[in-house]
Amino acid sequence: MSTAKTIVCFGPGPKFKGGISNYNTSLAKALQAQGHKVHILSWIQQYPAIIPRDFIDRKSRQDLLQGTGIPVTYITDYNNPFTWKQTAKAIADLKPEKVIFQWAISIQGLPLGSIARTLKKLAPQIEIIFDCHLVVQKEVSALDIKATKFGLNVADTYIVHAQKTLDELKKLFPEKSFSVSKDGNIPVEQGKARVLHLYHPVYDMFRENPDLDIEAEKQKLGLNTHVFLFFGFIRKYKGLHQAIEAFALLNEKRKDCSLLIVGESFWNTLDSNKLSTRIKKILFGSAKKLFLNNSDNEEDYKPLELIQKLNLEKQVVVFNEFIPNEEVHRYFQVSNALILFYLTATPSGVESIGYNFKMPILATKVGHFAETVIPGYNGYLANAEDIKDMARIMELSISNPIDRNNVVKTANNMNWNMYASAVAK
Repeated sequence: MSTAKTIVCFGPGPKFKGGISNYNTSLAKALQAQGHKVHILSWIQQYPAIIPRDFIDRKSRQDLLQGTGIPVTYITDYNNPFTWKQTAKAIADLKPEKVIFQWAISIQGLPLGSIARTLKKLAPQIEIIFDCHLVVQKEVSALDIKATKFGLNVADTYIVHAQKTLDELKKLFPEKSFSVSKDGNIPVEQGKARVLHLYHPVYDMFRENPDLDIEAEKQKLGLNTHVFLFFGFIRKYKGLHQAIEAFALLNEKRKDCSLLIVGESFWNTLDSNKLSTRIKKILFGSAKKLFLNNSDNEEDYKPLELIQKLNLEKQVVVFNEFIPNEEVHRYFQVSNALILFYLTATPSGVESIGYNFKMPILATKVGHFAETVIPGYNGYLANAEDIKDMARIMELSISNPIDRNNVVKTANNMNWNMYASAVAK
């Protein structure tokens, strides 16, 4: 094990929804388990106040940090630049050897870039690490690129979870040279930025319930014999519409299958009847025009309407809501395969959850999936935007089921202990 260090994990704290919050919490716990002194510094508000969405997890009851003693400080308000300086000073005062910023969206480039630059001045000896869940937004614009460059430019070290992300990093900074490693042993070379290429680890907060009566639960949920699961926030890039269309083709051949859709519509979490929500939507709609191409606007993305259109009401079961952590296991345990028919992909937190439950992965050949999904071993891959091919691999997963022991072996190469060891070196 590396020498014990003080490390700051900056990202959304455990009170927030979503994979980045879960990831930041799991990373902090993994580093502490290796003997490091860890602090979590978090946003108070992650985004501009005009964004019409509730980001707080108001359903989960479990304290993800229970028994760890890891301190969490909610300090950074996107809408208050004064707190950005406070954040940099708070990090410097902790005297860490490393600070790890979670990077997942360009709109945070201004505050994160400002914090990193201030920290460079206050404590230049601290290694600034940006853990990049992606580099370039899925909805790219010129303003996106500028915000991303400002946010990421001063990092000493980058963490990437896929070759695609590394390629994006090199394209974003053609003037930079990079030293790349997969185990943390990166020599410090003059004029070169360090890059750790590590797989997204398997989440440690989700567990199977051995007492769950799976058949009884399937009956309760109205599911057929073979269950395909779409899980997580409903976003356009995740291709739920493709999953529904592919399932419709499968349903023409066999009537013993169900599609289980579990997740919250990303832009539908506030009461639309409230004046404040309507005002936010108007303001946010105007702001999005600066950042997004019209084709990437998700305002009219309503894939669930396809269920009725394709007469699938009896075969598709929908829970269109945020699922608390304590209940996640129910939906994975009753399912036979996880559907990830993405349009574009960076390492997926949902994929990571799937490995927790030994779930075979059915994905499209986009992004990093070709790196993690071995056809016939731990899942199957379909050609991108090819609905017939997606239906084909769904049927193939029934006729030639994946050995779940292979999924376990895949997950063993994505554990938090290996990940934390590489990051802490």
